[in-house]
Amino acid sequence: MALVKCDVAHAGYFQAEASPHDAGLRGEFMGDTKHENGDKALGMEQGITRRDFLNSTLLASGALLLAPLTPAELLAKAAAQGEDWGGPGGVGDYADSNGNTLPVLTAGHKIRDHAYDTLPAEVVDTHETYDCVIVGGGISGLAAALFFKRRAREGMKCLVLDDHPIFGGEAKRNEFEVDGHRLIAHQGSAFYPVPYPYSFIGRFYESVGLKQPKLEYQKWGGPGPEMTVSTTPYGSPGMDRGQYGIFFGAKFGQKPGLWVIDPLGKKLQGAPIPEATRAEWMKILTGSTRQGWQEPRPQYDGDPVSRQLDTVTLEDHLMDRYGVSREAVRTYLSDEGSGFGLGPDALSAFSAYAPDMLHPLPDDTGDQMFPGGNAGFARLITKTLLPGSISGSDTVEDVCRGAVNFGILDRQGSPTRLRLNSTVVWVQHDGGPEKSQTVTVVYTQGAKVYRVKARSVVMAGGSWTTRHIVRDLPAAQREAYGQFYRSPAMMVNVAVRNWNFLAKLGITGCRWFEGVGSYMQVRKIALCGADSPTISPEQPIVLTLKVIYPFPGLPTDQQGHRGRYQLISTSFRDYERQIRQQFDDMFSRAGLNPKRDIAGIVLNRWGHAYLSPQPGWYYGKDGKPSPRDVLRAEPFGRIAFANTDLSGNMDHRSSILEADRAIGQLLDQVLRA
Repeated sequence: MALVKCDVAHAGYFQAEASPHDAGLRGEFMGDTKHENGDKALGMEQGITRRDFLNSTLLASGALLLAPLTPAELLAKAAAQGEDWGGPGGVGDYADSNGNTLPVLTAGHKIRDHAYDTLPAEVVDTHETYDCVIVGGGISGLAAALFFKRRAREGMKCLVLDDHPIFGGEAKRNEFEVDGHRLIAHQGSAFYPVPYPYSFIGRFYESVGLKQPKLEYQKWGGPGPEMTVSTTPYGSPGMDRGQYGIFFGAKFGQKPGLWVIDPLGKKLQGAPIPEATRAEWMKILTGSTRQGWQEPRPQYDGDPVSRQLDTVTLEDHLMDRYGVSREAVRTYLSDEGSGFGLGPDALSAFSAYAPDMLHPLPDDTGDQMFPGGNAGFARLITKTLLPGSISGSDTVEDVCRGAVNFGILDRQGSPTRLRLNSTVVWVQHDGGPEKSQTVTVVYTQGAKVYRVKARSVVMAGGSWTTRHIVRDLPAAQREAYGQFYRSPAMMVNVAVRNWNFLAKLGITGCRWFEGVGSYMQVRKIALCGADSPTISPEQPIVLTLKVIYPFPGLPTDQQGHRGRYQLISTSFRDYERQIRQQFDDMFSRAGLNPKRDIAGIVLNRWGHAYLSPQPGWYYGKDGKPSPRDVLRAEPFGRIAFANTDLSGNMDHRSSILEADRAIGQLLDQVLRA
C-alpha cells in the first residue's frame, strides 16, 4: 500500500533498525535557550509593540476570537499590510511569484464575488482569434499547448493565459543567495517517480528533453560518517538508521521541549506519552497491521476493490489496518492525507491508492526531484514549446539553470503564445453551444479588461475558478464542480547557513506536533541545478516545512474554508516570528542561532492547493455518476476541461494525462479545417 504518495507528499513511516546514535543525546538537548529575549534575538528586522502583537494574534486566531470576516474583508486586511503580508520572494525569475500573491488572490476573489457577471463597457478588443485558448499556465495548461502544437493542423494558433507573473502553476520554485551560494527549492509540486520507458508518460518526458528520468545527485562530503539524506524533502529515510528525531513540546507538557532521537530503535522510550499510546504509535511506525488484516489491492481504477475503498474514509481504513484508535490516527497519522491537503478523516480511502493507478516503475530508483521540484517539468515543456524562452541549450541542466526570456513568451506572430499576469474572468460561447463557431474569452491585465476569440477552449485551471468563469456552464457540470472541495496549503522554505545543528543531534529528518508544519527532511540536490557536487552539514541548504490546515471532525468543505481563513489572515511577519521561535525552541541547544543562521524565509501560500476527495467522489454515490466523469466525458460545446483535479490524483502526471484527453476531444469532436 502506497499511502498518499503524491507530488507534494506526507511524512512517511518506515520500519527501522536500532540506532547507532547514543540515547544520551536526548537529554543533552533539553532545556531553555540562553539567547537574549525578543524579536531581535530571533533575527526579526524590527521589534514589535504589544499592540502589534495583540492585533496579529487576534487576526490569526480568526473565528475563534472574532466574528468571521468575509473574504473581501480578509483581503482588505491583507492588502493594508502591504509587503508585510506577502513577504520576500527570494531572487531570480520567481521572486515576484511566491505562491498565490496578493494580486492573484484579489483578482480571483473578484471572480467569485461576481464582479464580472456583467462585463464593463470599456472591454478592449484585441482583435485576436485563436484556434485554441488555454486557460491556465500550470503543467496541465502547458502540456495542453504542447499537445495542440504537435497534433493540430500546421498554421493553427494557440494562446495560453495565466494569472501569475511566471508560468508553472504550483510547479514553481524559490531561489536564494546565501553566502555566495545559489539555492533552489520547490514552491509546491515536488517530485516524480521513474516511469516505464515506453509508457505514455515516459515518452512524454523524453519528448521534452528528459531522456534519463533518473537524475544524478550530490554525494556525501561531510567531515564525519555519511548520513542518510533523501532525494526529496519528504519521507523519513533516516528512520531505519536512527538518524531521525521526534520533538515533544508544550502540547506534551514539555517546556522546554524534549527530543527523542531514534524513536524506532528505542521503541519510543522516553517519549512523554502513556504506555497504551506508545504501543499504538509503535504499530504505526513499524507498519504492523492488525492480525488477519488483508491489504486491498486495486488492480485498475474503478475495479470492485477501488470502489469499495471509495465508500469509507481514509481514517477508518487506517484504523482498520493498524487496529488503533481514532485519536492515534488523528495525532500520529495526521499527515497521511497531506498529499490531498487534509487529514485522513476528510478523505476517501481510495485516495491512498490512487497514485498507484499511474503505474510507476517498481524498482529501486526511488523518487526523483529537480532542484526546484516539478518547476523542472514546467520549464522543460515551455522550452520545447518556445525554444528561446529559456536561455541556453535544451539540455536538462541548461533548462534548470537558464534565465527566462519573458519577451519570447508572448511574441507577436508566434503560433504559440503564453500571456502572463492575465486573469481569465469570462468564457462563453457566442450563441448556442451546439451551433456556435467561437467562444469569447475575457481576461484582466492590470486595471484593463481584454477580449479575445477562440475556436476552442481548454479550461486547465482549477475547479474553484472554472465553475465561475464559464458563464454558460450547464447545470450538470455546475453541480459536478460543486463537489470539488479544494484545501489550502503553504510551503515554507527556510534557507539556513548550515545544518550542523541537525548533524549534532544525529538526525537528517524530524517531526513535531505544534507550531508551523510538522516535519522536515534534509535533501540532496540533483546535479542539474546543485550549487555544489557534494552535501555537507557545513553547507547552506533550504529546509522545507509543508503546512496544511486540517480541522478533524468537520466536513471536508468546512475544513477548506477555515484553512483559507487562517492562511490569509496571518501576515508574513507573524509567520516569520513563529518559524524563528520554533527553530529556536527546537534547535538552539544543538547550536542553532536563528538570528545568525536563518538566512531567509519565503512563504508560498496556495489558497486552493489540493483537491480533497471525500468518500464517494471517485465513483459516485446515491446512484449518481462521479463528478469527474461528468466533466471528462465530452466537451461542453467548444470547451474541454483539464487540470489534475479532474483525476482526483494530485500528481503532475495526471495533469499531463488530463491535458492529452482534453486536446484529443477538441481535435476529434470540435475543430474542423
